[in-house]
Parts: sequence; structure tokens; C-alpha cells
Amino acid sequence: MHKINELLELIGKDGIDAVIITDPYNLRYYSGFSGREGCLYISRNRNMLITDSRYTLWAKKECGEESVYIAGDGGKDILKKFAKEDKVSRLGLEGNHLTWKEYNKYSGLFEGVDIVSVEDATDSLRMIKSSDEIEKIASAEAIGDAAFEYILGILRPGLNEREVALELEMFMRRNGAEGLSFDVIAASGLNSASPHAMPSDKKLGSGEFLTMDFGCIYEGYCSDMTRTVVIGKADEKMRQLYNIVLQAQNAAIDRLRAGITGSAGDAYGRDVIKEAGYGDHFGHGLGHSVGLYIHESPRLSPKETAVLKPGMVLTVEPGIYVEGFGGVRIEDVVVIEQDGVRNLTSSPKELIEV
Repeated sequence: MHKINELLELIGKDGIDAVIITDPYNLRYYSGFSGREGCLYISRNRNMLITDSRYTLWAKKECGEESVYIAGDGGKDILKKFAKEDKVSRLGLEGNHLTWKEYNKYSGLFEGVDIVSVEDATDSLRMIKSSDEIEKIASAEAIGDAAFEYILGILRPGLNEREVALELEMFMRRNGAEGLSFDVIAASGLNSASPHAMPSDKKLGSGEFLTMDFGCIYEGYCSDMTRTVVIGKADEKMRQLYNIVLQAQNAAIDRLRAGITGSAGDAYGRDVIKEAGYGDHFGHGLGHSVGLYIHESPRLSPKETAVLKPGMVLTVEPGIYVEGFGGVRIEDVVVIEQDGVRNLTSSPKELIEV
């Protein structure tokens, strides 16, 4: 209930009397409903999940019978009734998550009501995780750690990238994951120079990098980790690139803490890569927050002005990507604390040759 009260206090500063939540992740965060169809109406007088008959038992089990209204018209009539009874003069919608069609549907329902976007208000309260949320993320990350240990035992030249991705997915699902945080990335050889390469039929070759980026969902919360290994033996340049990325990650993890901006945190890792002469080969941010969704705010990036606070959970994932040669990325998930971070990822990070 405190989440609802915090949201009401936040939107109340802008004179908003009620808000309609439609984003599936915010729907779960504020109501507990894990389905993806429906909306949540919140005012000082009530908070009511509105969905349809497909989700009757599901919604009442997760939210409580008194907090669920089953509607066959998308909730139009009951939303109008609630707004009239609550004397709503200013109504907030999640503008960042609505299509133009959805906006027109809602704005056409309420006569004489000022419709405004709450922008990032509904998302912002998700930035700082509770101890329960952190525990769920840690459980998801532990499944990923076990998946990495498993995959090391079966990697060999001749296995293709799709098979690697499938093995990781099946292991995570068989060991407690309710789904994937995102499609598994398994990129070997020249393909590893593409940060988000899709797994292909390419076979693993001896003397090549293999980058694996994977995560799973546990009780709604996401994990994320990346490990790069070498199939066969690494040459001198491969070892050099790997060690630079590892040094960059360690430097960032050692210095991250509450009170700094996301851009300052990004620089802790980026500067190491720049000083080694590979600044042009690290194009993405150092990290992003994780939670109910895999890419949340704030981020570790050169443009991030938000200040890190205790309870935020972020990835730390520096990389170097050299076209025509290959790439390395190493990624852990950490919890921001007052004087440092707590690392939720336990898989080894020294260069592994398989």
C-alpha cells in the first residue's frame, strides 16, 4: 500500500487527482497483477484493477477479490463512473507507454477532465528496490550463474551459436526461471564484435571469442549477465583485450557508490578503455538498471545526470568490439550501497579457455 501512497503524493504535487496505469510492468508493481491485459485506476478513494473475464481467477488471486473489477468493455463505463464519483478534474495517463490510439480512447471518455501525462512518475518509484525485490533479482542471477557453470561443461568446437543459446535457455527454465529477461545472445568469432548479435548457425571455432549474454525472470524480476570465453587457446591480442575489459569493470565496481551521477559511474569504466586506446570501440553505456523490466532507469552512461542511491540495482558491462577481429564484454549485476556496491553475480571472470 505504501507504493500507492507514494505515487499519490508524487502526482498530487502536480494537481493530479487520479491516474490510470496501463504499462504491464507498472501494473504488476502497483497492483501485484502479473497479467498483461487491463489497467489500474488509482485515486485517493480507491485503487482498482480493471481487466476482463479471461483473468478473473488469476487477478483475484494476486490482487484480492475486492480490488478487481471485471469489465467487458475495456473498463470504459466503470472508469467514467470512478472519475465522476471521485470528482476528478485532472487525470494522469502514462504518456510514455500509450499509443496514439490508446490515448484517444482514454481522453474521449472523460468530459470536462484535464488529461495530462504523468511522464516518468509511475516508473520513478521503481528505481530504488526493496530488500524483497533485491532478493528476487539475486535469485534470478543465481540461476544465471548456474547456467554459466553448466554451459562451460558442454562448449566445444563444432557446436553452433543457436545450440549454445538454446542450452542456456533450457537450463534456466529447468532450474526455476519463469521466462527469459531477453533473447539469449551467443556470438562467436567475428560475430562477437557486434554487441547484440543474434545467434546464428555459425559453428564455434578454435581460437575464437564466444560472448554469451543471458538472463532470466524469477518471480517477475530479471537477471542479466555476460561472460566472454575463448574456444581453444587465446592469442596475445585476445588476452590483451580481455584484460582491458576486466580492468575496466573492476575499476568501476570498486568505485561505484551512492551519491555519484550515472555519468560519473560510466566514466570509471570508460576511462580505462579510453586510456588503453580502445575508446572508439566501446559505444554503449557502462550499464543500466534492472528490475521487473530488463532495461530500467537510471543508467550508467555519459549523459546520465541522475544520482545513484542505495537500493538501485544496475549492471556493469564494459566491452571492446573490434570489427574484423572480435569482441569482449563482461557483465555483473550490483546493488548500490552507501559506501560501495554488493555484487549479485558470482561467476568467475578470469579468462577461461575451453
